[in-house]
Amino acid sequence: MNRYKTSTHLYIVKSRQMDVNNIKVSLYARVSLDETDRENRRFQDPENQLVSLREYAHVMNYEVVEEYVDHMSGANPARPMFRQMMQAALLRRFQGILVWKLDRFSREGIMNTMSYIKQLKERGIWLKSVTEGWLDTSQEGITDIVLAIMSWAAAEERKKISDRTKAGIARRRAIGQWRGGRPKKRGVPVSTVENVGR
Repeated sequence: MNRYKTSTHLYIVKSRQMDVNNIKVSLYARVSLDETDRENRRFQDPENQLVSLREYAHVMNYEVVEEYVDHMSGANPARPMFRQMMQAALLRRFQGILVWKLDRFSREGIMNTMSYIKQLKERGIWLKSVTEGWLDTSQEGITDIVLAIMSWAAAEERKKISDRTKAGIARRRAIGQWRGGRPKKRGVPVSTVENVGR
């Protein structure tokens, strides 16, 4: 029997008996609100992802030890089941994580996502997307390539942000509205925002 964890429930799901020498993996699924049913504000069905993940694990002869499901945005770093899964990974309770797509794993931005993958790599845990062939860090050398690409993309994004900021300053200076100092956030100086709650 395998445990099926979600943000609000703990289920018991049936699984076939597997050899103890099989590779142990966890499945991670994440669903958001169904955009086609805004009136009832229902979440999408995680089984749409889990069925394919289970089938993939069966074909690969992986032993599924946990199924984690979050019902919230992938941009939220406090996803409870994601955090539980990462903690279990750091304790090496399984060898790999299967996801439907990378954006199901995280939508926190390239830097944070890259940090998660690095943490997993340091513990010898791989991440594999069953729909994106390029995301398979179980293969030797692939992790470094994925991280290199993500690092490049993150650097490009930082450059774009910097360029946009400089362009905005130049535009405001040209019309006499720029007086120097740190940019404001919704009318409040950034330094004031950062000090709140410290």
